[in-house]
Amino acid sequence: MLIGIDISRAVRSQRTGTENYSLHLIDAMMRTDDPAQFVLYCDAQPAPGTLPNRDNARVRTLPAGRLWTHRHLAWEVARHPPHVLFVPAHVLPLACRPPAVVTVHDLGYLHYPDAHPPLARLYLSLGTRLSVRAARRVIAVSQFTKAELMRALGVPADKIVVVPEAPTPGFAPLGERSAGLAVAARYGLREPYLLAIGTIHARKNLVRLLEAFALARREYGLRHQLGLAGGRGYRAQDVATTIRQLGLSEAVVETGYVPAGELPALLGAADGLAFPSLHEGFGLPALEAMACGVPVLAARASSLPEVVADCGLLVDPLSVPELAAGLARLVQDRALHDDLATRGLSRARQFTWERAARETLAVLHAAVS
Repeated sequence: MLIGIDISRAVRSQRTGTENYSLHLIDAMMRTDDPAQFVLYCDAQPAPGTLPNRDNARVRTLPAGRLWTHRHLAWEVARHPPHVLFVPAHVLPLACRPPAVVTVHDLGYLHYPDAHPPLARLYLSLGTRLSVRAARRVIAVSQFTKAELMRALGVPADKIVVVPEAPTPGFAPLGERSAGLAVAARYGLREPYLLAIGTIHARKNLVRLLEAFALARREYGLRHQLGLAGGRGYRAQDVATTIRQLGLSEAVVETGYVPAGELPALLGAADGLAFPSLHEGFGLPALEAMACGVPVLAARASSLPEVVADCGLLVDPLSVPELAAGLARLVQDRALHDDLATRGLSRARQFTWERAARETLAVLHAAVS
């Protein structure tokens, strides 16, 4: 069987959750003993070393341009159709000749429309609706996202298969804490510090996190720094304004985008991860923190209770006082801190890319047969 895969997100230079999902799932799929062959479509030549050189895969670089999916990818798979086309991020070509499978990561644009520029929101909305209708099978990354697809878009339950994500390779407990602190120092962070990971935009709930952080400093004597690790997204100025208004310029560090090679060390030396996001289809940073043996404070919302389970501290993301108390408890109750670190590490080991790859390949075979 010939499997075509859109890898345009996987080979981006600055990868976040969706891009990392694409890259590591594709890599793991090619490593299995499945006899399938792969053709990998992208809009730019991948940088050397981005993807492994495999005998069972070839890269097809198509011309770049606007609406690449609906123009160049659609034309390529119409002329030379694989047995099945897999798009690991939301949108299939409008005219797709071969059977197709699409992964939907979340429907956050429905709940938090102000977190996206209007044109991006329109594209996501139309593209996702058309894709889930056209696909033979839809992969959801969590039971929460499956329920959202059924409720909001009317996708039949038997068309959706849940395949969870897994920690990015390299996320593991630090061998030497000093190595992590050296990376932190380059970003202006000093021990002790908490970390929040993700692109800075509205649904990450960072304004409330900052308010809670300021409250924890006043009411609980919290002396940690807070690092915001992520590139600036839509309406990121709200976060910068809040930092200034709360007088947190010395206590909060915006690191900008942190490369994948440095993020495990930066995270591993943190005293905890604060992840109060209002809407996540999966919440990979929480799982990666647990894989590093770092305790997690996460929102009691969307998919996060499903991923974190009882191995993290779950709080109401809309309550600044509860967030503040959670931050203080996470770092000041050392027995809780160490217990969550141990249980989180065990929890993270239940999620692997090998398992995700085999389950995804099963979906692709089912889509053809």
